[in-house]
Amino acid sequence: MSVLFISDLHLEAERPDITRAFLHFLTTRAARAEALYILGDFFEAWIGDDGMDDFQHAIARALRELSDGGTRIYLMHGNRDFLIGKAFCREAGCTLLRDPSLVRLNGETVLLMHGDSLCTLDTAYMKLRRWLRNPLSLFILRNLPLAKRHALARKLRKESRAQTSMKASEIVDVTPDEVLRVMRQHKVRTLIHGHTHRPATHELQIDGKPAQRIVLGDWDRQGWVLQADASGLHQTPFPLTPSPVEH
Repeated sequence: MSVLFISDLHLEAERPDITRAFLHFLTTRAARAEALYILGDFFEAWIGDDGMDDFQHAIARALRELSDGGTRIYLMHGNRDFLIGKAFCREAGCTLLRDPSLVRLNGETVLLMHGDSLCTLDTAYMKLRRWLRNPLSLFILRNLPLAKRHALARKLRKESRAQTSMKASEIVDVTPDEVLRVMRQHKVRTLIHGHTHRPATHELQIDGKPAQRIVLGDWDRQGWVLQADASGLHQTPFPLTPSPVEH
């Protein structure tokens, strides 16, 4: 059986095309998989489990159906949905993963990350990330009134889009030296991450030995999935509108 990896769906009610594609993916390809890993930015925004709306509950129910069918689901925080908590995971039947996490694929230890922590040249973002992920900050955020959390989420999304558009491409991409440092730290030859929206497989050399960094694609104009099976790791795009003959 296969293991599937996706990230950066940025699910929201305003993008029904992505939602339809994801729900179809769950009942077809994911239903035949041993496990599904979602490596961050699953939702466009998340203000807390206590602020779940009808759309988010519907996504949780769809995940629960997949889980009840036998596919294990693992979810990692992204920079957009780091407030997802235990209540959502219980409802959705998924396991929350630490960032970073190690898994075994075909006998090899592989490192999984969302990827934003690798963008160390973006010093302004890294500073904000450290503040937002601080346990005290998380406690304060989770206890703000819902209206204030909604307003803060809108503000952060607007600022993020404005700042990203003005930054050089190398600043909003991963830092090569940080990639090598993290892979050495965890003693791995394969790293899988999302965040940058630049799907590719990068061949690396670590201490004279071959290694690879696989970047998951985002779901926007098309979907992306990385499949791990007995033949290796293969990432492919697919249209958001499924073929009428697909089942």
